[in-house]
Amino acid sequence: MKAMLLAAGFGRRLSALTKTQPKPLLKVQDNTALIDYHLFHLAKAGVRYCVINVSHLGHLIQAHVGDGTRYGLEVVYSVEDTPLETGGGIKKALPLLGADPFIVISADIWCNYPLQQLSAPSKLAHLVLNDRLPATLGDFSLQGDLVSTYGCNKLNYAGISVLRPELFDAMLETTFPLIEVWRPACTQGLVSGEYYSGLWFNVGDMKTLKQIQRYPLC
Repeated sequence: MKAMLLAAGFGRRLSALTKTQPKPLLKVQDNTALIDYHLFHLAKAGVRYCVINVSHLGHLIQAHVGDGTRYGLEVVYSVEDTPLETGGGIKKALPLLGADPFIVISADIWCNYPLQQLSAPSKLAHLVLNDRLPATLGDFSLQGDLVSTYGCNKLNYAGISVLRPELFDAMLETTFPLIEVWRPACTQGLVSGEYYSGLWFNVGDMKTLKQIQRYPLC
């Protein structure tokens, strides 16, 4: 499968560090940037083609990553004049991704989820969920292997999914979050999911960056 790495955000919660560099270029291990970790992880899982959307200081990401050769990948870029949010960014990049299902990863997470176990979903989308954020922030629950926006066991999107391009058929190329396509698809029983209990961090502050330093690269 192809993959898309979402890297177009402003990184406002780490504004002291991201005024001059985008969050994906923050170092998480020695000389390894967050985006390096994701790209090596994708290549290790067998991915060979990755789209990265960029906006805020995106030219620095392009200069750092280049064409992806050093990761064992072919990397292309979807450039956004202003960030289109998660859903809008993917919608814009669909011509680069083709007609088959593709992996999506948020560049501001760090985890050891085994990407090699992802496969083309029978539904419109497959989401990896966890409970690492407060339950009050949970958008989803699992009913068997189906994702629902109802239920009491609230779970959070873990920043990893496999999506079919058809999920975006009804959407215009504009600014919108992924939840806007997931909600109606969940209502129709068209989103599968799984609970992931392993190592996972949302890189949003200095404390988290320091925590990650304790773990070896996966």
